[in-house]
Formats: sequence, C-alpha cells, structure tokens
Amino acid sequence: MSQFNQGAQPLSRVPQSIGFLLLDNFTLISLASAVEPLRMANQLSGKELYRWHTLSHNGLPVSASDGLHITPDTNLADSPLLDAVIVCGGVNIQQSVNREHIQWLQSQARYGAQLGAVCTGSWALAKAGLLDGFDCSVHWECLASMQESFPRAGVSTRLFSIDRNRHTSSGGTAPMDMMLHVIGREHGRELAAAISEMFIYERIRNEQDHQRVPLKHMLGTNQPKLQEIVALMEANLEEPIDLDQLALFVDVSRRQLERLFQKYLHCSPSRYYLKLRLIRARQLLKQTCMSIIELASVCGFVSTPHFSKCYREYFGIPPRDERAGHQGGNVLGVLPMPEDLMRPSTSSAMAALTRAQGESTFASVRL
Repeated sequence: MSQFNQGAQPLSRVPQSIGFLLLDNFTLISLASAVEPLRMANQLSGKELYRWHTLSHNGLPVSASDGLHITPDTNLADSPLLDAVIVCGGVNIQQSVNREHIQWLQSQARYGAQLGAVCTGSWALAKAGLLDGFDCSVHWECLASMQESFPRAGVSTRLFSIDRNRHTSSGGTAPMDMMLHVIGREHGRELAAAISEMFIYERIRNEQDHQRVPLKHMLGTNQPKLQEIVALMEANLEEPIDLDQLALFVDVSRRQLERLFQKYLHCSPSRYYLKLRLIRARQLLKQTCMSIIELASVCGFVSTPHFSKCYREYFGIPPRDERAGHQGGNVLGVLPMPEDLMRPSTSSAMAALTRAQGESTFASVRL
C-alpha cells in the first residue's frame, strides 16, 4: 500500500475515470488546475488512481478563452464509461451551451456519474436542471445571472462547493483547491499535501473560503455613494469611523446610508463593517504570527473577549482554535490593505477615500 493511502476511505473503483467537457471559450487555467492534481496524484502514489479524458460535443478542437485550441480525446457520443464529469466553462457561457451538452449531461446523471464544473461551467449543469437543490459555486462574473436564472440552485460565492455528488468550483486556481480536497478525502491528506508541495501551492483553501467579488460588479455604476462608503470602511478597520461621520463624508444622511446597505447589501452598515473587520482578522490570524490581542486591536475591537465572541459567532470557532487547527493551512483571499490604517478624522478619512477610489472594492462578505 502506498504511504499516501493510509487512513483514506477505500474506493469502489480505481482508477477513477473523469471526463472534462470542454465548452467554447473555456478558461485554460481552470482546466489545468483541475487536471494537474490528478496527474500528480498518480505520480506520487505510484498508482493510476485517476485517468481523464477531454471531450467536446462533436470531437472537434475547442478554442480556449486565450485563443489556444485543444483537440479533445473524443466526442460525446463515443465517450467512455465515466465515473465523473467536469464541465469546463469560461467566457460567454450562455452561448456555449447547446442542446447536445444538456442531453448528454442529463444522461450522465441518469447513469450515476458524479457531476462537477469549473469556472462558469456550473451554468451548464444548472441549465440541465442538475443543480436544483444543490449548493454550487461559479465564477463571480456569472454569479448574479445564475442566481436570477436558476433560483432552485444554491449559488454562493464560495471558492468551491461539494454537495453530495456535485463538485463545483469557481475559476482560476480554485479548481486545484477543490481537487486537492477530493484527493485528500479519497486517498489521504498526506497525498494532497504532497501534491500541494510539488506545485509550490502554499495553502490549500477550503469550502469556507469565498471569492473576492468586486463591489462595482455587484452594484454596477449606479451606486457611487455606496462604493465610496465601503472604500472608507476598508481603509479604516483599526479605528472604525462612526456611521454618522461616514454619511457626512459622502454627503448622505444616516437614514439614506442605512437604506443603501439594506437595499443593495442586505444588511445594516454596522454589520457589514463588522464583517469586513472579522474577515481581515481571519486573514491575519492565518497569515501572520500576531497575537490574539494584537489582532483584536488592529481590527478595531475594544477588547480581546469582545473580538473572540464576535469571531466565534461569525465563523463558528474561537480564534485560538482556528489558529491551532489550521496553522499554515487554508486562507482567505486578501482584501486591499492600505499602508497605514487611517484615523477617523475628516481630513484623513477623505484622504483614504481619494486613495481608495482608484482601487477595486470588494463585497465578498457572507451576510
């Protein structure tokens, strides 16, 4: 038995056969992030744990979003028996999914194959009715349209979601986190960790980590005041600005401020501000050696007990247990941090606003 298989749950079928369905304009980085962990799992274990096949609906080359053409192994009609199917989406996903894709995916579901997707590929599964009642992830550019078009699917901002036999991931390198999680569950954490080391992938993120969704994408260009307020919040985490001052800085009333947050971010300004500070605290907790006391102060909490209470209520685990259980492990994406956290004076706050207006603003807060 390989040293990496010890403690893993036995598999009913080895090697597992995985099909990667390539849609037009799929993102190559997402495909590579999903395939390469499988290759390395075979290499490091000394066994063929996985084999994979690329497919297109007609077997002809498929163009990735970067212009490279990939010649698939086969077409849908001639596909081999598959244990799992992963749909690889990318740009213009709505135009890339056709009737043949839908029918084939539905047939794979009837045969009992596990179904998954990377980047925007979840759209295809949802279009086929295969994500109804399942939690799922998708690239943030497709998030709003999926939530609108497929209300029965539990679409979230998580990097990846594993719900029963549905494995879905957002784009970029997030598929690697998903595949490492699956490999670790099936063949042991040691193998997943070894794969991560081979790819110089320092931290394996988990299902609790979320995408950074640009606030401008969520709100469009119609809410500049709200974007300015959030930019000020992000620039002033150590000493939070009073909500009345925030309203004054962007020339709105306190009542207008409350209405903007409730309408577009579905929470109160104070709650949103608190969660920004908690997310920053979690990043520092996992990425630095700062003490809990220092973390509480840097993130604007008046006392360590208050910080620990808020952290536990939001993340479901005390900060000390988080650090003890995940040291060097999973980490959230880093929100923009200014060189020095500004004081809540009128002049410094306006300086922070001026600087922040040129930066991306994020709203990846679970509300």
